[in-house]
Amino acid sequence: MGLEVLWSFGLACLDIHALIFKKDLHNHIVLCLVVIGDWVSAILSLSAACSSAGVMIVFIKDTDICRTQPTLACDAFQISIALAFLAWFFLAVSSYVMFWLLANI
Repeated sequence: MGLEVLWSFGLACLDIHALIFKKDLHNHIVLCLVVIGDWVSAILSLSAACSSAGVMIVFIKDTDICRTQPTLACDAFQISIALAFLAWFFLAVSSYVMFWLLANI
């Protein structure tokens, strides 16, 4: 998810630059790079969420570490994994919209 933060920050800086200097970002090359970056970040986000969910399943079902170690915040881990899947869903929607913007140019 750190890569996603860097990617989003870079896109925000690009948008701010375009607003300040009144540049148009609707050219084919820039939009193609944004679409590819969005798809890569969405795939990496999904893989991170799935691997975290797998580790949590091992903790809960296979090792019972959440019951034997009460100091672990297993509920907080589960909530963060659910939020990671929610973030992936929004990234997938954004990637889909950017793909259709590219198709319309």
